[in-house]
Amino acid sequence: MKKMKRRAFFGSMSLVLALGMVLAGCNGGDSASSDDSGPFTITAFISTPNQAPSQDNRIYKKIQDELGVKLDMEFLVGDLQQKLGVMIAGGEYPDLITADPKLVTAGAVIPLEDLIDKYGPNLKKHYAKYWNRMKDSSDGHIYWLPNYGAYSGEFHANSYSGPAFWIQKDVLKDAGYPTPKTLDEYMTLIRNYAKKHPTIDGQPTIGFTTLASDWRVFPLLNAPEHLTGHPNDGGVVVDNNVASVFADKDIAKRYYKELNGLYNEGLMDKEAFVQNYDQYLSKLASGRVLGMFDQHWNFSQAEDTLISQKKNGKTYVGFPLVYDTSIKDHYLDRPVINLNNGFGISVNAKDPERIIKFLDALMDEKYQKLLSWGEEGKDYEVDSKGKFYRTPEQRQEQEDPSWKLANRADAFYGAAPKMQGTYSDGNATDAGSQPEEFYASLKPEDRALLDAYGHKTWTDFFSPAPENPVYYPAWQIDLIDGSEASVANKQMNDASLKFLPQAIMAGTSQFDSVWDQYVNAYKAINVKAYEDRINEQIQWRLKNWATNN
Repeated sequence: MKKMKRRAFFGSMSLVLALGMVLAGCNGGDSASSDDSGPFTITAFISTPNQAPSQDNRIYKKIQDELGVKLDMEFLVGDLQQKLGVMIAGGEYPDLITADPKLVTAGAVIPLEDLIDKYGPNLKKHYAKYWNRMKDSSDGHIYWLPNYGAYSGEFHANSYSGPAFWIQKDVLKDAGYPTPKTLDEYMTLIRNYAKKHPTIDGQPTIGFTTLASDWRVFPLLNAPEHLTGHPNDGGVVVDNNVASVFADKDIAKRYYKELNGLYNEGLMDKEAFVQNYDQYLSKLASGRVLGMFDQHWNFSQAEDTLISQKKNGKTYVGFPLVYDTSIKDHYLDRPVINLNNGFGISVNAKDPERIIKFLDALMDEKYQKLLSWGEEGKDYEVDSKGKFYRTPEQRQEQEDPSWKLANRADAFYGAAPKMQGTYSDGNATDAGSQPEEFYASLKPEDRALLDAYGHKTWTDFFSPAPENPVYYPAWQIDLIDGSEASVANKQMNDASLKFLPQAIMAGTSQFDSVWDQYVNAYKAINVKAYEDRINEQIQWRLKNWATNN
């Protein structure tokens, strides 16, 4: 993605992988070998909008040459739930499909535990600590291979991919590098900068934006729980292992009233509630949005574009804001297995055994390094002590979105099982987690910013993560498609997406009236059914997960 070229997401992309060698075990005696021969095609649906990789993508080709697999990948275009509904109605699924609980309810995916036991020794080892957590609480089967959160070795939290209130680096520099701790202090920074800079690159400055498109409603809905010192539990706050909905409570009203004030000052993005994800990314990539609440992984593509345009000052720093300083922030958490995410194998898969063998082969460190670091001598170097690092030229290549489409396999790797932490040789499983490489790769402006705050990493802005509660996080709980809890959840989201924009965009004197309508709409919903399901599953997890970390 070059200078403000609109991100073009493609619906489907066949990566024609050369016939290559037979799929073989890649970890000596630890990996199952395969007698399968000949080319093998795996179709896959990935439920995120990705830009299609180049036909001659170097990493995919290396994998195809060595493992003999052709990947035919389709990426999301449009509404995810609509797409899944069409699949379920027609009963037509690809071999691999990224997770959604309704696919289990529809009988669209097969149990994986026996296949892993027989043909996936690397996968079994990878998920050993999390095996019980991966089991569906309704029937005890494992349907999904979580794509993140299975750690081994050391964990280095240098970068930050989670939730925060993000603000442009230029805003911080202009104000002398302050540390906003409260929502009020943060909004004051935005107001002051917007007053001094009403336009950026010839376009009107946007003080604050948000996103509520398809399943990505968390940028609009989740901020109040963090402002009150709670971690990311999705639609509930959990106190003493009891969950309750907060969306219609005063802790939420306070936040949306602040956004209402911004809107009436002309600083809130007027398109925030009608923009889709692509438009949201494009707007952030324009460099004219000063701040937003979001999770970093959700908008990092926009930062890639800004960096490629040498606009590092328009990228963001995350702060763990609270309503007042008596509240301790809890944004940063310890790694958790990413349940109900990653790949599953559909009932239509032609050869589930060979698919598991392929995924198992990719869990060998050789392929994990290829997928994450790239190729030695091309994408990274190894010093005399065996530490991986990149040259300045290699780091620059990694910042180029077009280069990555031809030289990285991010689209598939993002949804696939992956090692995190450190490899057996002590190197971090990604460049951003390698402490020396992380600091060396920082832009001079970023080093200056961190130095101004006395920090070495982006996580230093946050309070250290306490131990995760046994149940955590509640957002991973399957509500069961079609259940009263699931219906209530949809109705709550619908009410929020109807009334919150109205409340934020209302005249100052009308905010309370619209908020009352919102609260009354919630009273007509069976919120208790939703809370009961969450609390039932919290208790189930406390009982069944206590000894399985």
